Amino acid sequence: MDTPVCLIDTGSEGKLCVQESALQILQQIQEPVVVVAVVGLYRTGKSYLMNRLAGKQTGFALGSTIESKTKGIWMWCVSHPTKAGTTLVLLDTEGLGDVDKGDSKHDTNIFCLAVLLSSTLVYNSRGTIDNRAVEELQFVTELTECIKVKSSDEDTDDSSEFVKFFPSFIWAVRDFTLERKIDGKDATENEYLEFALKLKHGTSKKVMEFNLPRECIQKFFPSRTCFTFPFPTAPENVSRLESLDPADLSSEFLDVTDRFCKFVFHESHVKKLKDGITVNGRVLSHLVKMYVDTISSGAVPCLENAVIAMAMIENESAVKEGLQVYQSGMEKLKDSFPVEIKDVSSEHQHLSSMATQTFMKRSFRDTDGKYLKSLEEHINKLFDGYLCQNEQASKRRCEDLLSLLSEPMKEKLKQGFYAKPGGYDLFCKDLEDIVKNYNNQANKEVKAEEVLEEFLKQKSVESKAILQADKKLTEKEKIIKEETEKAALLKQEIKAKEEKQRKLEEKMEAERRSNEERMIQMKVKMDEEIRLQREEAERAMDSKLREQADLLEKGFKEKADRMSQEMEEFKRQNAEVESNRAREFAEMLENSNKRHEESMAMMMQQSKEQMEAIQRMNARSPGGCCIL
Repeated sequence: MDTPVCLIDTGSEGKLCVQESALQILQQIQEPVVVVAVVGLYRTGKSYLMNRLAGKQTGFALGSTIESKTKGIWMWCVSHPTKAGTTLVLLDTEGLGDVDKGDSKHDTNIFCLAVLLSSTLVYNSRGTIDNRAVEELQFVTELTECIKVKSSDEDTDDSSEFVKFFPSFIWAVRDFTLERKIDGKDATENEYLEFALKLKHGTSKKVMEFNLPRECIQKFFPSRTCFTFPFPTAPENVSRLESLDPADLSSEFLDVTDRFCKFVFHESHVKKLKDGITVNGRVLSHLVKMYVDTISSGAVPCLENAVIAMAMIENESAVKEGLQVYQSGMEKLKDSFPVEIKDVSSEHQHLSSMATQTFMKRSFRDTDGKYLKSLEEHINKLFDGYLCQNEQASKRRCEDLLSLLSEPMKEKLKQGFYAKPGGYDLFCKDLEDIVKNYNNQANKEVKAEEVLEEFLKQKSVESKAILQADKKLTEKEKIIKEETEKAALLKQEIKAKEEKQRKLEEKMEAERRSNEERMIQMKVKMDEEIRLQREEAERAMDSKLREQADLLEKGFKEKADRMSQEMEEFKRQNAEVESNRAREFAEMLENSNKRHEESMAMMMQQSKEQMEAIQRMNARSPGGCCIL
């Protein structure tokens, strides 16, 4: 994108609405996305930082009046400067605290969307991080009412799980003029932030009000960083940053800006959903629409519901994508029809594996294997269709070949060439030549034996007439030749059935190999999802342990003890979730294997019936065959 576009607009009645044109841009992005959102009071220079992250001097609107310039949420998608194959999505949000908006809930909704959509949240403020600055970030205290993790109807506080899904947090302090000293010693920017978020001891209402926003920041955003920006130029020029030449900006300001950008580029992670599911542009577009529609309806966005809804959308699309891979490949092979059955089976196995791989790459939370089953069933149905089309093409080619080879015989029949003494032997000789030439030319055709069987049955009518009219033969010789011809037809019928048996065995082998490959891919997918789930839980637990250690260090033993109970419950829930997921996967594998076994059992029964029929026919066959 050369310039930003409006992603979420504020309607005339103050209602949030998504811009379809912006969603279409996101839907084209198949790469993972790093989403950086900036929030803060209006006219604090948020848009300038976003422009610098985009590598531009201008782009997002910069305001130099008391009016908030950005309305709603604007988006700018650019190639990530340091992570190949990743898109950087920058979200510039409407300034908070604009009195003209009238509805304080609007600010909460904007802040809530920024938290839900981003993988890194930048909070932009001016001056210092004092009590007033922390109080202005009161939106963090409202997050427990604005966001739910689980879809349970119970009115429970599940904010302890926010740490799993919330973005990393950067506090950008603009126009910072103080010395960073704590107890007379120089302090880093992060030490300055932690000092500002330090809790007070006591249980009075005043202390609790002081501690609440600080506790929320510490609890919800354990990964937090601070950057303090000096005045970029003379104070009187700060309001017109967009018109200043970079050469006019102070080296100290440019140095912090450069450090800030590098930090965001290197430390901001790809956006992930619950259970560690990677978000690309397409998924992000669905999340935007889902969250905005939920908030606009007055409901509370639920992370679990979002994952369930996303899983349905993505899994349906994953089935379509997998089928497209399979079908496009088989259509190319179809151009070469007819081919040997082993070639169709081999390509089916290869494309079926590719289709499953494509499905696995996009799908997630297919807990009962419903969508994988749908893909299997569609592929098997298509495979049967392609086998049938290949057989039809083979049948046409064999029929055309026999028609061409038997053309001289047709002419002789018209002319009555065989209607004379010794005509039957001449007919048999010509028929033998036709069969010999046909077998040489059609020996690899999948319908060769079946078409030949039908052809010989048709010719047997003419053969009988010629046999009965042949005055050279005695009645006894005619009976012997008729029996010999019947044996020949039976022999050919056996060959046709053996041909069918070979096709069925090829299909069974292709299904067996496809199932083995599918099982391997499913196991890899399961292991990966469980690994991501485990890593997500471990990161959350590490954050809680650091928070507890910090509380103990600062003398908040009672709070630290409560955290111990919370962590034990957290571990118990994670173990239960992992156990349930492993059980679901095991059931999914079992069901897939069961479907395969049922399919194989049906084909085995069909194979058994065909073999028994062949054996019965072999028992009837006397062995000689003058025609063949």
